[in-house]
Amino acid sequence: MLVGIIGAPNKGKSTIFSALTMASADIADYPFTTIKPNYGVAYATKPCVEKELGVRCKPRNGLCVDGVREIPINITDVAGLVPDAHLGKGMGNQFLSDLAGASAFIQVVDLSGKTDMHGNSSEGSDPAEEVESIRKEVALWLSGIIAKHSASLSRRSDGDVALVELLSGFNLRQEDVKKAAEESSLSTSQISWRGEETLAFAERLLALSKPTVIAANKLDLAGAGALDRLQKKLPTYTVIGCSGAIELALRKAAASGVIDYVPGAESFRIKKEVSGEQRRALDYMAGFISKNKGTGVQKIINKVVFDVLGDIVVYPVEDENKYTDHFGSTLPDALLVRDGAKAVELAGAIHTDLAKGMLYAVDAKKKLRVAKDYALKDGDVIKIVSAAK
Repeated sequence: MLVGIIGAPNKGKSTIFSALTMASADIADYPFTTIKPNYGVAYATKPCVEKELGVRCKPRNGLCVDGVREIPINITDVAGLVPDAHLGKGMGNQFLSDLAGASAFIQVVDLSGKTDMHGNSSEGSDPAEEVESIRKEVALWLSGIIAKHSASLSRRSDGDVALVELLSGFNLRQEDVKKAAEESSLSTSQISWRGEETLAFAERLLALSKPTVIAANKLDLAGAGALDRLQKKLPTYTVIGCSGAIELALRKAAASGVIDYVPGAESFRIKKEVSGEQRRALDYMAGFISKNKGTGVQKIINKVVFDVLGDIVVYPVEDENKYTDHFGSTLPDALLVRDGAKAVELAGAIHTDLAKGMLYAVDAKKKLRVAKDYALKDGDVIKIVSAAK
């Protein structure tokens, strides 16, 4: 899974990326701080099954803190997109290509309205206009790619297949292509769409294949009611208020041992003696996360993974009685799979040979044998039995 962070310049994308990944990304209060895309690993969080099973897990990747499991996902932050980015304006449309493989987008907007579409200081800019402008830029970029291949598409009776082939780097499903065409009242046989039809199709395809959650950043700097007003203007989007700056500061303080803080928490514990400016900053951040039920940053990534994309967490094991792998590690892996995925798909995610030789699976919680086509449920602990070694 890859989640792309998008938005206009100077909205706090790199700050949120750094908070989610604790990776080093250039952060500054001026446009186009990010020149090359940043790639890192963020973690979606969910209650671990260790308490239910009465064991202590030993994660291979990520952590499990106070019964909350961290599940790694790939994330990228690209340069800010300005009006006419699809034509090469700003940092150019080459950065749009870095978003092609994403399963979903997090669009960061400046809820405070203190930066315009070009990332320059302003007063009263409308973040809702940012959302529509960026959505249009990405759609224009996609429709431009389709239009460039109109001659070859017009010769294919299986246009839906041809589009999936053409857009192979976009992580698309054929059913999404078909649905986007149907909802746009367009035929995919010998495609000869006009410009506005291609754009309408691109907009629907993006909505279906790359859903977007709005990160209303700089909530701490926004006026009262700003978040509610933005949500009313964007009724079809999920809008979550957040402060990337506060989340990053808290994670850095936790990493340096000053506080105990779990991402997404509504409070933290001060571990070291602090005074003066540092104490005032911590008190301010404590008040913010108490009032707003967290900084909002972890909530955004969880919303994307579990609600928008609808993934579930499954724990593969080799010993269904001890819930361990062949090294004796308890619940070492927590894997994300689509809701309703089959047990054989889990086997394939572990290793292709395991899926090819799969005989059956075992529901380790119930100690019951299940078939290869067993529909996985969130929190399942599964043993794959295969002829493959």
